[in-house]
Amino acid sequence: IVWPGNSLIIPTDRAILKGKRLRIGIIESIPFTIIINYIDNLGQNKTKYTGYICDLIELLKNKIGFVSDIQLVQSNQPYSESVEAVAKGDYDIIIGDVTITAARIELVDFSNVIFDTSVGIIARRIPDVNIDPLSFLKPFSSQLWLLVFGICIYAAFLLCLIERQDNERLQNRSILFQFLMSVWYSFGNIVGYGVDFNVNTVAGRLLTAGLYMLSLILLATYTANLTSDLTISKSKDIISGIDDIKDGKIPSDRIGVLVDTAIEEYYLKEISFGRRDYYPLKSRNELYDSLLEGIIDVAFLDSAIAEYFTNNIYCNLTLIGEDFRKGGYGIIIPKKWVYANDLDVQILSLRESGQLEQLRRKWFQKKICPISYEISTAIQIKSMGGLFLIFGLITILSFLLFLWSKRSTFKKYFFIVLS
Repeated sequence: IVWPGNSLIIPTDRAILKGKRLRIGIIESIPFTIIINYIDNLGQNKTKYTGYICDLIELLKNKIGFVSDIQLVQSNQPYSESVEAVAKGDYDIIIGDVTITAARIELVDFSNVIFDTSVGIIARRIPDVNIDPLSFLKPFSSQLWLLVFGICIYAAFLLCLIERQDNERLQNRSILFQFLMSVWYSFGNIVGYGVDFNVNTVAGRLLTAGLYMLSLILLATYTANLTSDLTISKSKDIISGIDDIKDGKIPSDRIGVLVDTAIEEYYLKEISFGRRDYYPLKSRNELYDSLLEGIIDVAFLDSAIAEYFTNNIYCNLTLIGEDFRKGGYGIIIPKKWVYANDLDVQILSLRESGQLEQLRRKWFQKKICPISYEISTAIQIKSMGGLFLIFGLITILSFLLFLWSKRSTFKKYFFIVLS
């Protein structure tokens, strides 16, 4: 480091932070500042701060030797108010994900950059398409397919029991033939194809009505879900990058922008030219919820934060295109702060030694979400439970009707047995 006067020796007459007590405001913003509430061994509620910013403060404390009085900035406080808080003297400095902008420099000063950043576009992720020869089975879950197969066999057994003595196609045939023909009858009615013989008994007709009802709902549900799967498989990202937004490929009210941020300044200056035609967002949580609920299609977010959340928390969101508007976060300090030079030197030293990069890797290179992303759209048994319950009741009524129709036969049988 070359000091004023082309000297390599640190001047002794400059103000230094060693031994000074600093009121440091930190801004809650995962993973920069993470708040952890816990109960200690004495049963007391405690709060712990961790994250990129807290690690940075420790590095600066060890390097400079100041005493830190860390205070959490009020939750959901706009960044402009954080800037004003330093200007008014509420804090000595504030450290957080605060972008250095020309408008903010009019009120306060900033340290050297503590984190390089840019802006990215975040949107809902399109599921990955996998070529599967059995994709025609995906509209239903495997458990539902097994249940449908079981119902087919169950209905065939009842039909064989009900019709074997009264249906000409089944009379004087082997039990195996009767059962296979009953399976064919059940299958044909469930898939809506029909079969080449009819039932003769009232109980058989009631069972057939149940199969028709089952077929109607199952086929409609299968067709709708298969169509949905095919539509999703052909879907593409609605835009490829910032140029598509500038070209108006997305309605402005479907674009989410965090208000009172540097991103809002960029949008008003570079995209809407002063028109507040976007969908305003007050917090990052609202941003994520609005995307997931389909209220907006895309949103602007600092790329590092967006990458962290899409890699670790919101696996069904993704970044689109290249990031833009390169910039950096800096520590907010008062205008003409006497310790600014000392702080800048130490930050520059941390950058040159690679310690800032190590912090970045520690907190931002984690990845929990899988590389590929698939949405399961298969219909589960639970969603069709009412249908199968009704069909079960119909089969019970059909069986009871069969028993009633054979009551005279049963009476003769019991009379012979008892006599």
